[in-house]
Amino acid sequence: MTYCIGLRLNTGLVFMADTRTSAGVDNFAVSKKMFTWSVPGERMVTIMTAGNLATTQAMISLLEERSKTLEDRDPSILREQTMFQIARLVGATLREVIDETTNDGQLKQDQFSASVIVGGQIKGGKPTVFLVYPQGNFIEITDDTPFFQIGETKYGKPIIVRAYDPDMNFEDAIKLLLVSFDSTVKSNLSVGLPFDLQVYQSDSFDAGVTRRINEDDPIYQAISAGWGDALKDAFQQLPAYKL
Repeated sequence: MTYCIGLRLNTGLVFMADTRTSAGVDNFAVSKKMFTWSVPGERMVTIMTAGNLATTQAMISLLEERSKTLEDRDPSILREQTMFQIARLVGATLREVIDETTNDGQLKQDQFSASVIVGGQIKGGKPTVFLVYPQGNFIEITDDTPFFQIGETKYGKPIIVRAYDPDMNFEDAIKLLLVSFDSTVKSNLSVGLPFDLQVYQSDSFDAGVTRRINEDDPIYQAISAGWGDALKDAFQQLPAYKL
């Protein structure tokens, strides 16, 4: 399992992904799940993956290989003209990998399924985020749905729904996502640190700020402890239900 979020603000995009992979409670490993392609001044594309690791690694390898030699590779993630076309390309590549791996019915396809968040901006278009399903189809972020999650989503969603504001600055958005991730880590062993973070400023057309947040990060530790204490204090202030 994993946990990834792509969030849209009025000033840009924020991406965060955990790095834990697991094959049972006694077999954990760290694996990167966030990948970025950029052409300075022209485009920035970020992909985050969840699901079967062999499927997602094969998909990323295909996208990477097909972007290396632009004159010989078409379509390529570095040549598509819009983010919509990139989402179509990612969906088709994901479907290609799953179809090549599974040809013996729905059960086997489910075992090798994966989902993907694709976000970024191409010159001439606006920053946006897509959620790509295992079938290769996808949906785009809207004002009513300003963020997408994949993987273990249920523990970290409530705080985002309650506290998200499109006008919030990047620092507050990162704090919000860290609370969401911390809640998930404390609820599910299959999600864990370190976290990969990327902040993209609208119309910058570069990779932006990228960082890996480890368990000993002092800001993360302060947010984790502070959120726990704040929840206890808030609970004590609520009125008791009289019988």
